[in-house]
Amino acid sequence: MTARPNAHEAAANLVAAPLTLSDIGASVRFGLGQFRAMPLISATFAALFVAVGVLMYAVLEFGEIAPMSLSLAGGFMLVGPALLVGFFSLSDKLRKARHVGFGDIWEGFRRMPRGGWVVSFVCGLLFLIWITDAGILYGFMVGRESFGFLRLLRIEGVVVNYAAYSAIMGAVLAFILFTVSAFSIPLIYDGRAQLVSGVVASVRAVFGHFGVMMCWALLLSAVIIVSALLLPLLLVTLPVMAYASRELYLRAFPTPGGAERA
Repeated sequence: MTARPNAHEAAANLVAAPLTLSDIGASVRFGLGQFRAMPLISATFAALFVAVGVLMYAVLEFGEIAPMSLSLAGGFMLVGPALLVGFFSLSDKLRKARHVGFGDIWEGFRRMPRGGWVVSFVCGLLFLIWITDAGILYGFMVGRESFGFLRLLRIEGVVVNYAAYSAIMGAVLAFILFTVSAFSIPLIYDGRAQLVSGVVASVRAVFGHFGVMMCWALLLSAVIIVSALLLPLLLVTLPVMAYASRELYLRAFPTPGGAERA
């Protein structure tokens, strides 16, 4: 009798379904619809990250190093994948037409397997590397000049150059992390893959649908970075893009007998 493959072997053979640009548009519309269905709880959870952002910006203003806010906004994309599981839990409850509550956010983090926390740790580590490198670059390019947020609005050449070089430097880290975590976190969260098999499936899916996934990455980055600079926008855009990410994942890796395409 032929032995059945174990869960690890099955996960390693996960192959993403075809994706098109229309899937991105449909996923964003789906995310917006889910936000409209539960705006209070979605915005309240997002407000935690807005509060952290306000605190960080206050420190930058006090230290008169406001241009670093550009690096922090870009760096948010590096830690973003680790924050999504709370929104995943809300999204899944709403898909099943169940009542959603604040306890569901904690439930999402509680049920995350160990492999997901390993990926989250890597996200945090890359964020620290990114901020350290950005700080070194800031010291070389801007130095000890005093820059509050009012002066930052003048868009001076030194700030533009710093933003450009730091963006180039951060793009490499962001691409690596996006490739690794785009689908591995939800696959691990759903118990459909372990750490290694989830990462392998994610990398294969990104490179297998490279054009579409790069469009998604650019859209996601643009929306979240602009929102991180204009923090109140994050109350809406963070949950909308989180729900959209969940939908795009389910389009790429449909669950057998599970959620159907919206």
